[in-house]
Amino acid sequence: MNEIAPRPNNLDAFWMPYTANRAFKGAPRMLARAEGMSYYTNDNQEVLDGTAGLWCCNAGHGRREIVEAIQKQAAVMDFAPTFQLGHPIAFQAAAKVAEHTPAGLDRIFFTNSGSESADTALKIALAYQRARGQAQRVRLVGRERGYHGVGFGGISVGGIGPNRKQFGAQLPYVDHLPHTHLPAQNAFSRGQPEHGAHMADALENLVALHGDTIAAVIVEPLAGSTGVLVPPVGYLQRLRELCDKHGILLIFDEVITGFGRIGTFFGSERVGVTPDILTMAKGLTNAAVPMGAVAVHDKVYRQIVDDAPAGIELFHGYTYSGHPLAAAAAIAAIDLHVSEDLAGRARAMEDYFADGAHSLRDLPNVIDIRNMGLVSGIELQGRAGKPTDRAVRIFHRCFDEGLLIRTTGDIIALSPPLIIEKHHVDRIFGTLADAIRAEAA
Repeated sequence: MNEIAPRPNNLDAFWMPYTANRAFKGAPRMLARAEGMSYYTNDNQEVLDGTAGLWCCNAGHGRREIVEAIQKQAAVMDFAPTFQLGHPIAFQAAAKVAEHTPAGLDRIFFTNSGSESADTALKIALAYQRARGQAQRVRLVGRERGYHGVGFGGISVGGIGPNRKQFGAQLPYVDHLPHTHLPAQNAFSRGQPEHGAHMADALENLVALHGDTIAAVIVEPLAGSTGVLVPPVGYLQRLRELCDKHGILLIFDEVITGFGRIGTFFGSERVGVTPDILTMAKGLTNAAVPMGAVAVHDKVYRQIVDDAPAGIELFHGYTYSGHPLAAAAAIAAIDLHVSEDLAGRARAMEDYFADGAHSLRDLPNVIDIRNMGLVSGIELQGRAGKPTDRAVRIFHRCFDEGLLIRTTGDIIALSPPLIIEKHHVDRIFGTLADAIRAEAA
């Protein structure tokens, strides 16, 4: 058995992200180690991971192949810069990623997170439009309820109110499409809902308003962090058509949908739409080392690079772009995805997982259930005057009963590791059902 991590004796120094710090530090719930489908507490209580960490440990925890790859690389070279220099494993990792990205998206720019990937994609889009003589295209279009990380670019095109309003100023020249959540027509849909493709036509209104000043549209194929909003049938296809019609780049944020989450290596394949730029992170290294990447269509890369003056073509990058340890982890993680066909396993399990999710339909206060691949959102009726209270209490009940879930507002989101088996599914939804019943009042 792995050694249990020591208990911290001081909780003050760590300002925790996206956390009610005062509440947590008053009653901390700590994870000490992880293996396979589960975390373990300091008291060695098993906690079944219903969220793949934070949408990211798609191959499960503690995978020996990834651990050994990181250890081996650390012994060879811990770090090397990629500004005007190179090291082999960064190029190997980029080539490995490009083997699985959609056709044409074979130029890989490494970052350190999904947030950095989103900001990088937006900057590449602006650079592309300028390079092709369309310098007036400076406007970026996101979507209501979209999440693209926490950089100023990401929160500007993002559409989750609390992520934006605390900070005041955003990027200029940003607009938003309406979200696609239509509960009156689509409540309790299994997979992609039937209604809502017409929501993409809002882009025509923005073009009519702003003219030829729009550089790019960025959307998630499936919006995860906002509470699992599944794209309506035909919506993304229509968005692709409109971007092509108006000379706008289409960016898919696949930080969540990449690496098998909805049953194909990248979500673009599942929805049948190829973007011009695709962002990724999380599952790229199975979260063992922080890493993100942006896959860029060859036409975009060549427009920026081939006709540029001698010297640096894109004034952008990060100290840790293509970090050796992260590159090693990425190669090992992708090899695991291929050798174990994790996307295929997710596809094979999705109907059973959907059955489990929709078995909650008649429980108290459940007002909608949404699912696609190995993702599900269970929306609850919030308590009057106490938004989020019901979901947070269910989160605590589940944890105490050995299950990790995720909540956003009064929505429960589930995204387990892709190595999940039927008995894990039964346990997830059985525990969750008990917790929902317990919070019926």
